[in-house]
Amino acid sequence: MSLTWSRLENVPLLDMIGRGETRHTEFKRLVHSPKKIAKSIVAFANTEGGTILVGVDDDRRITGIHSEKEMLEIVYEAVKLHTEPAVAIETEVVEYKKRLVLMVHVAESAQKPHYHIATERDPETLGEIRVKKVYTREESHNRVATDDRVCLMASSAEPIRLTFGADEKMLLEYLDEHRSITALKFSTLSGIPLQQARRTLVALVRSGTVHLVTEGRQSHYRLAGK
Repeated sequence: MSLTWSRLENVPLLDMIGRGETRHTEFKRLVHSPKKIAKSIVAFANTEGGTILVGVDDDRRITGIHSEKEMLEIVYEAVKLHTEPAVAIETEVVEYKKRLVLMVHVAESAQKPHYHIATERDPETLGEIRVKKVYTREESHNRVATDDRVCLMASSAEPIRLTFGADEKMLLEYLDEHRSITALKFSTLSGIPLQQARRTLVALVRSGTVHLVTEGRQSHYRLAGK
């Protein structure tokens, strides 16, 4: 992590604010919770990277931050305690018309998936439990990734292992006749374990044979080009 300081009276900051919140930009008036900002950090790292502007309101007004030190401590605590593996970030304090904006730059990570770590109370035992979730960035929102999407992320650093046996032949014939298939449906039809079915589908995605489509909290697979 590193911190730089710059004084702006013109473009980069204002251009980002002018475009509004996007897949690559998020505004936060203030940051009080390390756990909350960690979701955005994880989502950017798991997607295409982005920048969090602390001291900018949702209506694009530059409100500024009062304590650079306090905001930085919260951001660094977010990375240390609430991201796994820890996400690499760069921070920059920008001054515009005597107001300070903290820019948190998050690059797309080569170590996907990054998990958001939180402690929550179990509704049955009332004890504290450790909860791990993977977030991705969709438009201007952070979304919990499906198991299929997490599996695809985890496989990205590994070589593609793909064979075309009876299960794969059946899968492609099914997709040629039907619009889509889920990992669970493929597992049921082929009689192989769900995780194995998901790995087979992910390998086909990486080979360009099929596409992974996520709609809300559900994922399914389609033949490429259909």
